[in-house]
Amino acid sequence: MSEKPILFSTEMVRAILEGRKTQTRRVVKPQPVIEDGHGREIKCPWQPGDILWVRETWCKNPVSTGYPYCYKASEDSWIYDNMEGMWRPSIHMPREAARIFLRVKNVRVEKLQEIMPDDVLQEGLWDVGTETGALDSFAELWNNINAKRGYGWSVNPWIWVIEFEKQGGETE
Repeated sequence: MSEKPILFSTEMVRAILEGRKTQTRRVVKPQPVIEDGHGREIKCPWQPGDILWVRETWCKNPVSTGYPYCYKASEDSWIYDNMEGMWRPSIHMPREAARIFLRVKNVRVEKLQEIMPDDVLQEGLWDVGTETGALDSFAELWNNINAKRGYGWSVNPWIWVIEFEKQGGETE
């Protein structure tokens, strides 16, 4: 078991906080080439039992409230009104600022387009009423994050499916 950082968008952090997100999908790197028969093993960076600390958009708290950090995914309306220009990207979040911890329950590998409508809900997207609508919503979200890196929905890359559960210790 080890502890590792993992990046999430503000929207996905909210889904975790609300208990809607219990899965995430990440691109396998390098992508396996089944036809070449190289026989190389690609080791998954995440294992069951690992603890992931969530990196999210954050800033140092400018007021004395007892909490040293503020988080963009929080629901405090004053944050959105008074913090513009202070937010720091999630990639720069130090471990000491983490408030959300996830325990990896299971990891599997699959092709991206093998996602099932129930998995879309576990990815934190709202139920859009139809299987086609759910998959379209997920494909759009996926492309917003991954298409510019060459791993868009139409490429159908191999991905890690990481199932997790939120651990205690969260602060606002």
